[in-house]
Amino acid sequence: MQDHYSVIIVGAGHAGAQAAISLRQMNYEGSIALIGDERVPPYERPPLSKEYLAGEKPFERMLLRPEDFWEERDIDLMTGKRVAAVDAMDWHITLASDEILTYDYLIWATGGSPRMLDCPGANARNLFAIRRRSDVDRITERLGKAQNITVIGGGYIGLEAAAVFTKLGKKVTVVESRRRVLSRVAGRELSAFYEAEHNRQGVDIRTSAMVGEIITDDAGVAKAVMLEDGETIDTDLIICGIGIIAETGPLIAAGAVGGNGVDVDDHCRTSLPDVYAIGDCAAHANIYADGANIRLESVQNANDQAKIAAADIVGDGPIYDAIPWFWSNQYDLKLQTVGLSMGYDTEIVRGDPETRQFSVAYLRGGKLIALDCVNRVKDYVQGRKAILEGYALDQEQLADASIPIKEISVA
Repeated sequence: MQDHYSVIIVGAGHAGAQAAISLRQMNYEGSIALIGDERVPPYERPPLSKEYLAGEKPFERMLLRPEDFWEERDIDLMTGKRVAAVDAMDWHITLASDEILTYDYLIWATGGSPRMLDCPGANARNLFAIRRRSDVDRITERLGKAQNITVIGGGYIGLEAAAVFTKLGKKVTVVESRRRVLSRVAGRELSAFYEAEHNRQGVDIRTSAMVGEIITDDAGVAKAVMLEDGETIDTDLIICGIGIIAETGPLIAAGAVGGNGVDVDDHCRTSLPDVYAIGDCAAHANIYADGANIRLESVQNANDQAKIAAADIVGDGPIYDAIPWFWSNQYDLKLQTVGLSMGYDTEIVRGDPETRQFSVAYLRGGKLIALDCVNRVKDYVQGRKAILEGYALDQEQLADASIPIKEISVA
């Protein structure tokens, strides 16, 4: 391992890996180090709560690139290493092993760590998050003996895990602190549909429910989840899916501006010289959020910001203005989301949810700003174009699922 690199990328997830790949695709000839704290090459994260958890996709098929790719592209992949400190005034980082590496440019792509429970018993030996391969490996080790599973958190990760466990024949209870599932990312109609679908599949969903304590035995193994109202839910395994905390400590300590993440401009530059931040840990002013400073936790955002940072280093830097998109697979339902629904004032359902093929359109000031599409790919594709164009659409026609979005009149 050398002690100086033209570009050091900290974080070997989707964002970090794509940054290294993009630099080489843009014919960047400088030396590149890609540092990750896991002891495996960069891999896809979405399958962790879906196919990998279900045992349907082996880890080898999740690798973002074959193992020999990094060496062939002259990218120094350093696995199992963690950055302890950044000295932005002297252009160097210090690893947890006390090794010091200097750089010309630094790309921070560390993502986030799972937000965990803060209650008695929260360190139970059979309580897990789903963020890394090792998390899922430890979960699957216990699955054979686990019949009652409690999922804390009714977001996408929690509901995807609940769907997998249900398909595996487990008895699943979802505990969500808010009044409805998916409340942070979707409107009432979509929440109601997914709650009904999970109930139909046998999942017990508890909304407006707060965890008060994890009851453990003498060995520290959780036996029940006690809610704040005193009710107890017998459990053999607990999954905690209540969000992430951006991994920004060393950058903030080095003087980078940030709060919920590290603040970046529209070229993904932080306030520190020659330091970029991309992916889940980067907070940026997003035009699809009406200019609000937000973090986006998605593969799309990770990949697109990686390309922006790489282009800026190479010297051909467009701004970041990509439209956000997400997806979630639960049972036989493929949900595709485009745009950001935050701040919507009108919610319109296209189609009948009973058919399991419908979309929910979100508008603000008459303009389409986001779509949640359940098994309706055409709506997703055509809706993306409509959001980009920024027109106000005829709402009566928008509510008629027989009219393609591309044929809807401008209001």
